[in-house]
Amino acid sequence: MDLFDLSGSVAIVTGGNGGIGRGIALGLAEAGADVAIAARNEEKTATVVAEIKALGRRAVGIRCDVAKKTDIEAAVASTTANLGTPGILVANSGIALGTRPEALPEEDWDRVLDTNLKGVFLFSQAVYAGMKALGGGKIITIGSMYSIFGGAQSAPYGASKGGVVQLTRSLAVAWAPDNIQVNCILPGWIVTEMTGWGGRERRHFSERIVARTPAGRWGEAEELAGAGVFLASRASDFVTGISLPVDGGWAVMG
Repeated sequence: MDLFDLSGSVAIVTGGNGGIGRGIALGLAEAGADVAIAARNEEKTATVVAEIKALGRRAVGIRCDVAKKTDIEAAVASTTANLGTPGILVANSGIALGTRPEALPEEDWDRVLDTNLKGVFLFSQAVYAGMKALGGGKIITIGSMYSIFGGAQSAPYGASKGGVVQLTRSLAVAWAPDNIQVNCILPGWIVTEMTGWGGRERRHFSERIVARTPAGRWGEAEELAGAGVFLASRASDFVTGISLPVDGGWAVMG
């Protein structure tokens, strides 16, 4: 099990103050990593930082808008100053706007793509030099079932998450010589605030999701922790460029 031990590692988790990001952040901490939570809501961030510290790990919260390069650079610098050079990045921050494409304002398209795709690229770019100096690192991006399926009201979200998969592959190829592995997790239908407003509270929508999912239920955010720890650890040193569904079988239903 030493292959999964993250003791001595420093991780940054964007959007780690709730949902999937929180689930992965706590999993990394339980495996031994010190964790920086980079997110916009400082109150929520403080709660998760306290949870990580209660596990006996060091943690810091950093206010960060991943659509802003200056915020990203400041977050990496703050993490380095307080915890050490980050060898793990979980690029989790994301937003979704539910509008049909013919009615979608240009500014909404830009907002989603800037957060969900450009933010992943800029954050990965910002940690690259430090990871190279460490002798290697792990970058975990977060895609979606909309990385591989379409949706009538999810054009910008689907485009951004499809782009994340392709970006992951390109970074994996580019940085493999530097011993930096870059992989993507594709969550299925997970109970989060985002999926709550998107329809889980609508009974018929939820029933359709459950009926199509072989596992017969929605997933919990904590169930992403195992995949996160695997892709952040030495256990995945020969794994790069993959997209790993954690979806209760949703993607294999056809």
